[in-house]
Amino acid sequence: MASVRMKDQLAYLIASLNRQLEEELEERLQPGGVPIEQFRILEVLDANEKLPMGEIASLSLIEPPTLTKIVDRMVNEGLVYRAPDPEDRRRVLILMAPAGKALYKRLRGVSSAQERRIVDHLSSDRAEELKALLRELMRG
Repeated sequence: MASVRMKDQLAYLIASLNRQLEEELEERLQPGGVPIEQFRILEVLDANEKLPMGEIASLSLIEPPTLTKIVDRMVNEGLVYRAPDPEDRRRVLILMAPAGKALYKRLRGVSSAQERRIVDHLSSDRAEELKALLRELMRG
């Protein structure tokens, strides 16, 4: 059996596409002065209102030690704040501050536009099929 060239490997193709999409998103966020990691955190909090750090790390695909530094910076910038969990006072939740909500509202169209460009390129049916295939691989 002939060896598979690296550029033909599925993992390489997926990683390359991910890098391309992240670079595009970073470029479009740059005028707003928002790093992609901060945008992802705001996006996660917009969908969930308040979350502990571990869940934010998992949903935003940011390693926990890195997330802590980013959240510290966002707290200092007034974009998010920490609050004790009313059900477990030992746990700290992260919530979006009004400035974070305003910033996310201003920038959320950036990721929506990227999603629309992908769907338009593939067609809705093929985009849904691709999502299903990727979810299957993620569970695998």
